[in-house]
Amino acid sequence: MNQGIFKDVKIVEFAAIAAGPLIGKFMADHGATVVHVESYARPDGFRANYPPFKDNEPGYDRSGSFGICNNSKLDVTINLKAPGGIDLAKRLIQWADVITENFTPGTMKKLGLGYEELTQINPDIIMLSTCNQGQSGPHARHPGFGSHLSSLCGFTAVSGYPDSDPAILYGPYVDHIGVGYGVIALVAALEHKRQTGEGQLVDLAQYECGIQFMMPALLEYTVNNRIMERSGNQHGYAVPHNVYPCRGEDRWCAISVFTDKQWQGLCRAMQREDLAEDPRFETVLKRKQHEAEADAVVSEWSSQLTAREVFETLQANGVIAGIVQGIDELFEDPQLVHRGIWASVDHRVVGKHHAEGPPFALSKTPFKIEKAFPCIGEDNEKVFKEFLGISEEEYRQLSDAGAIG
Repeated sequence: MNQGIFKDVKIVEFAAIAAGPLIGKFMADHGATVVHVESYARPDGFRANYPPFKDNEPGYDRSGSFGICNNSKLDVTINLKAPGGIDLAKRLIQWADVITENFTPGTMKKLGLGYEELTQINPDIIMLSTCNQGQSGPHARHPGFGSHLSSLCGFTAVSGYPDSDPAILYGPYVDHIGVGYGVIALVAALEHKRQTGEGQLVDLAQYECGIQFMMPALLEYTVNNRIMERSGNQHGYAVPHNVYPCRGEDRWCAISVFTDKQWQGLCRAMQREDLAEDPRFETVLKRKQHEAEADAVVSEWSSQLTAREVFETLQANGVIAGIVQGIDELFEDPQLVHRGIWASVDHRVVGKHHAEGPPFALSKTPFKIEKAFPCIGEDNEKVFKEFLGISEEEYRQLSDAGAIG
């Protein structure tokens, strides 16, 4: 049993896809008991709609997307529209310390499970509601995913090349920013409860979380009235700043030079000390004026070496650089391996695979991942009978009525 920092925290999760469940996953990795609630009528969207699936065969228990967001959890099925379903959910809420949900605002209230209703069941409950644009406002009920939030926040407008269309960032970027803030907010609410005994509602708007990462562009506008535009891989005051070809097929290294000292280190690494004295490149401003020439010099050098050779040589000379890695390389990255970010787990349908550890480590109470993601409804008996004390007869009645399963 995981004895992490949250070992006494009980969380019931009415959440789906990534933004809600990943908050619970990080809490579970550090010891919390997290019960993921769904139903066969309305399974988590990642189970049903999003590849990859084991052997490319769709199935509720074969989803890689669901798996990466839900290891270390328990899973129950409650049909909230069946007789007894809402009452069963309320009994689970009474057991919990925290409720998380990421439905469209107003959905939980329509079900009779809004925050005000929950406090009648469990007066000191903490409820974390995380959705696209918060619980109030003219756009609160607009549906959307991470790519839409990236566009709303302005990321899409500044991504891509000046002569091309805007580029959507890969994946639900803002969702994952929201997850980080969600964990922080939940820890703050738990600490408030520890001090006062009071629960509270946490209203987390993923849109507003994403805006935090646009601060340089926002500051540029408010101070200089300048709107940041698409500039490809270029940077306002770092030169060279690009991805450069390396030896091999489609191999690259990202390099960023912000200071004259770093430029001198790059020249030293390329064994081109003459360039450090070249009047075209002696200051950031002049390098900016001759950026294409600087890129050409670096590309000519980097293309003769492997990406790792470029990376290691530059790092040794104080130059900011990183290999452009493929997905397969992440599992062999020596830094990630050393940090224990990948945990080997065994799932009864998917088989052995890697679960991803949380991006923060606590020295006294380290995280521990022992359990792969749950199959749908696999913990019904454990949760309803052991945690809630439901008798065998009542369990059978709820099952026959369709409230369970």
